[in-house]
Amino acid sequence: MSASVDIFPKISNEEFARRIVNFKKKMAERKMDLAVIYSNMLDPSACRYFSDFSPVNENAAMIIPLDGEAILCSGFSCHAWSRYKSKVADSRIMPEVGEVSDVVYELEGQLDFLDLFKEMKAKYDIRKIGTIGNLIFPHVIYDKMASTFSDAEIVSAEKMMYELRIQKSPGEIACIRKAAEIISDTLAFAVSNIRPGVTELDIQADLEAQMLRLGAESHCIAFAPMVPTGPERSHLCMNRNSLRRVQESEIICIGTGACYEGYNSAVNTPVVLGRIPPGIAEAVKVARGALELVADNMKPGATAAELYKIYIDFLSSKGYEKYSPYACVHSIGLMECENPFFAPNSGAVMAENMTVCIDAYLTGMDWGSFRIEDTFLITKNGAELLTTFNKEYLPGLYF
Repeated sequence: MSASVDIFPKISNEEFARRIVNFKKKMAERKMDLAVIYSNMLDPSACRYFSDFSPVNENAAMIIPLDGEAILCSGFSCHAWSRYKSKVADSRIMPEVGEVSDVVYELEGQLDFLDLFKEMKAKYDIRKIGTIGNLIFPHVIYDKMASTFSDAEIVSAEKMMYELRIQKSPGEIACIRKAAEIISDTLAFAVSNIRPGVTELDIQADLEAQMLRLGAESHCIAFAPMVPTGPERSHLCMNRNSLRRVQESEIICIGTGACYEGYNSAVNTPVVLGRIPPGIAEAVKVARGALELVADNMKPGATAAELYKIYIDFLSSKGYEKYSPYACVHSIGLMECENPFFAPNSGAVMAENMTVCIDAYLTGMDWGSFRIEDTFLITKNGAELLTTFNKEYLPGLYF
């Protein structure tokens, strides 16, 4: 069991206010007059970062004018939740972020984004607009924005936001520590309950139920616990679980994480019941050795290229390079995997107070595939392990 974090930390109202102030400073530096932000259930992080609101069954958006107050937009179903939860005072119902089945609520005086953009145009001189939500921004909102501000330059502001999110505040670190404690203790509970004959869905049920009992708001954003098992299903990089029953001497891949106050921590663990085949034992030892070597070299100033070379050279020395499909380090925070990703050519550089995961993934072996993953905080002296389950569990099983 992990050392207990006896409090349930939260991000302060003052910190949310500072985030908008700091973002506006970046807007001013880039001569940006308006930011339009979109979030959905797959990636609720941008609106959550600025307002603490994430939708339940709808989507969300925000408008941040350089010289005015931010406006949060929710659909009708989530509007009471948005007003209850949001740290942004001006919260409005907008049909374009409502239920995706296009449910129509007959509301007297209902306005939409076209009205909102016209309001912004009447109030402010808007020559440059930044958008956030590169891969999810909907055409229905973009079209109304572009037609209203036909003379304005429209650019992506996503990188600007991530510049603020890369290094975590003390409040954010406290929340990620709590998420790490929750998921470490959750795994200790769930793995102890695995027996031959239980299904992948049984294991998922134990994981989700226990993390909620311990104070998580949900599983990590944006995937539920994944438990692909055996020589066929374990090759699935991402999956939904099934009624397949686990057996002795086969690989059981547990990929999971907890979300606490919007912040995530992730763990992947290979489990084998009964006798461990030599091939599985050897591969797990190699993956664990690679993870630990990378962890030993993570510190402020470490580059993605340097860390990847350390990782892949170690795997090559053991004959496992061909089983590694991608780089092993990614950032974590309001999303389980977020910018920057430490791909070898990304140019990403580590900084103090970043939170990252090492994901040592070996796939394509005859008996299956697996990951070992842990969450770390980058300190001025190196990497601090936040998720403790693998450190306590794997040596007793494999080493």
